[in-house]
Amino acid sequence: MTIPTPSLIKTIRDIIIFELNEDQIMVIGCDSTGGIGPKPLDKIRVDGYTLGKYTARVALMEVLSVGAKPVCLIDTLSVELEPTGTEIMNGIRDEVKVAGLDPTLAITGSSEKNIPVEQTGMGVTVVGMARKELLRMGLSKPKDVVAVIGIPCVGNEVVTAEKEKKIAEISDLLNLLNAEYIHDIISVGSRGICYEAWTLGKESDLKFLVADQQEIDLKKSAGPATVILVSLPYHKLVELRKIIRKPINIAGYLF
Repeated sequence: MTIPTPSLIKTIRDIIIFELNEDQIMVIGCDSTGGIGPKPLDKIRVDGYTLGKYTARVALMEVLSVGAKPVCLIDTLSVELEPTGTEIMNGIRDEVKVAGLDPTLAITGSSEKNIPVEQTGMGVTVVGMARKELLRMGLSKPKDVVAVIGIPCVGNEVVTAEKEKKIAEISDLLNLLNAEYIHDIISVGSRGICYEAWTLGKESDLKFLVADQQEIDLKKSAGPATVILVSLPYHKLVELRKIIRKPINIAGYLF
């Protein structure tokens, strides 16, 4: 029996896309963290639940943003299972549920079973599926505005900003996917808003022109996907503000 080799669809995003057949594609996204957690040598101290939630969120949002439906999450935990690994897994499970998956069926992974660990490390990989015709990339139009949802946060800023409803979440992304006037969607992480806005433009053979604004730092790291960028017609910003209750700013325009 010959197993067909899936063909790779080229993208400049931090995901891999495979064309499985004429109708279906597979999207793979991942994220990792190190030195963040509850252990003695961690540089940023957060509980395991928070670490798991945010790390899972990054990979889930990368897959969701191109219109794929996540089907499973693989965690690779460089910590012992008890107690740290279990705490991380609880955060992952809750975030997976927000994305519409059953955590009892859709999660697999591994933890460190042999070596005592004094600094936290972990990674997650998300696999998603979509119909090829519904892939959301390269849909931006000339004169589209690039809107910034959330404010870029990193490190200790993230938890406080989420409590204050200032950062983007998976629930926001799901609302955006259902809005017909939204063209392209991309989550922003460590490379910052300017880089991802350039990516949006590049995918549609357009250039990104930075707006004259001072509200947010367009080059700052957005950490664990605390920002979502969308391209849309300028006159639809009013509609956008009706469905998203987070800070919305203008990064620039595509032409």
